[in-house]
Amino acid sequence: MVTQTEMLIDWFKTNKQVREQIDDEKDRELSESLKSEGQLQPVVARPDGTLIVGHRRLRAARRAGLTKLLVNIIEEPLTETQVKILQLAENIHRTDLSDFEKFQACEELARLNPGWTNKELATHLHLSEPTITKYRSPSKAIPAVLKALEAGQVGITSVYEIAKAPPEQQAELLQLALTGASRDGLAGQVRKQKTSNTPQVRMKRILCPLPSGVSITVSGADLSLDDLIESLSDALKEARRAREQNLDARTFSSVLKDKAAKQGGAR
Repeated sequence: MVTQTEMLIDWFKTNKQVREQIDDEKDRELSESLKSEGQLQPVVARPDGTLIVGHRRLRAARRAGLTKLLVNIIEEPLTETQVKILQLAENIHRTDLSDFEKFQACEELARLNPGWTNKELATHLHLSEPTITKYRSPSKAIPAVLKALEAGQVGITSVYEIAKAPPEQQAELLQLALTGASRDGLAGQVRKQKTSNTPQVRMKRILCPLPSGVSITVSGADLSLDDLIESLSDALKEARRAREQNLDARTFSSVLKDKAAKQGGAR
């Protein structure tokens, strides 16, 4: 049962929360918003006043000189997992956590529920499974990568690619990321590292029959699997661009032929 009411500011008690970093400027902006527009979203607390969700709003309310806050009081007992889910869902969907904080929060939920798969974790947080997989990828990264993520020097998408590589190769990839390498660039480097010590089977024609009944054929000189991946990626980008331009399949094919002919003649 949830009861919505107003409580005095001094009634609230705080504890550890998902968001650990305090942004004074954002707190100031929220404080000004509370003074001018009032409280738009209630905080969430236990019956004893322990705050579950809304630590920033409480800080901002005190800063604004408010005496009361609108609060949803959850009457039934909550497990530690339920509290974490409420806090993380609130921050992810309303006030973005840093990438490092998202990683820490997801790992904490996984620790509390060792039997949960990424899919189950995603369901509880109303996110996609690939998103959870990305948020948890730093667990496979070396300490230097984690430190760079915590400092905001690299983002979670870069760490996701770096963590795919063996630990002994991650330091080199981190340096590439720190010097501005894109996610696609890191992904390409990871693929090269994985195949550098493996003999590449090359073909002039690679047939890709798909479960949908569609077959894709890629032909060229001495094609490897990496060449196939890169070619399909380029083709997908061109197809999406053509769709944005409202081209049909026949026109799209003609445009690619013309582009390939011009590039070939320029060599």
